[in-house]
Amino acid sequence: MTHSHDHAGHSHAGHAHGPGGHVHAPADFGTAFAVGIGLNTAFVVAEAIFGYASNSMALIADAGHNLSDVLGLVVAWIAVILSKRPPSPRYTYGLRGSSILAALFNAVFLLLAVGAIAWEAILRLFNPEPVAELTVIAVATTGIVVNGITAWLFASGRKDDLNIRGAYLHMAADAAVSAGVVVAGLAIMATGWLWLDPVTSLVIVAVIVWGTWGLLRESMAMSLSAVPAAIDPAAVRDFLGKRAGVVQVHDLHIWPMSTTEIALTCHLVMPSGQPGDAFLFEISQQLKDNFGIHHTTIQVEIDPSSECALAPEHIV
Repeated sequence: MTHSHDHAGHSHAGHAHGPGGHVHAPADFGTAFAVGIGLNTAFVVAEAIFGYASNSMALIADAGHNLSDVLGLVVAWIAVILSKRPPSPRYTYGLRGSSILAALFNAVFLLLAVGAIAWEAILRLFNPEPVAELTVIAVATTGIVVNGITAWLFASGRKDDLNIRGAYLHMAADAAVSAGVVVAGLAIMATGWLWLDPVTSLVIVAVIVWGTWGLLRESMAMSLSAVPAAIDPAAVRDFLGKRAGVVQVHDLHIWPMSTTEIALTCHLVMPSGQPGDAFLFEISQQLKDNFGIHHTTIQVEIDPSSECALAPEHIV
């Protein structure tokens, strides 16, 4: 190509993260992960023991789900640690993308786990067995407390980090599920209807699938470098096209580098000439402030008559 290309627009000062530029450092949740994993591990052991002793499929099902949540918390914590590692010549963005993989893993693992729970509950539905209602109610009440506390630990980061949101959703759903188990135990005591126990297990499965589907969809989209749902690519294109001196915008790409950081690259055709660093820095700052895009690379093209090979929309 004969026309000039200038690369600029990296705004790293302050490096705000998350939609709207809010900063949520992964390290802030180290204590939350440690406490959450400890509390839930202890509860899983107790719930499995009492579920087996009381012959409650609902408690055993919930214990199995809580065990998957412990693993999910471990994976999410590892991803937070890995995402802080610096870039290398091979991993030029560092390991930030590990947080996306962790969210995807948690979603897939949860859906696989509930399949096994649903199968066992269906078998029990056709062969209901008596349960120790008071034990079920006591253990499930403990679950409300344990899961509620753990969810609260992650509540502050749920809006800005899909990885943290996954941990929060799991714990919040578990607290609601435990409440459902308490209701089922009380209903069995009042009515003697043993089928309520496996039915409660199936309701647990439905709640988990409902809460996990959005996480699966969003983490899958992120892993495929889709534009984050919170960003309107047409609005970004319109914003860039209206900058002074810009006559065309092409090769625009917006993708998540991690569950908290978003990157953008584009070509701006500016026949009036290279606008200078101040112009590019200003655009980078505005993209961060208005759209939550943190890592911007802008290529300026001077001669509009020299067609860029990447100008057609179908070319990547």
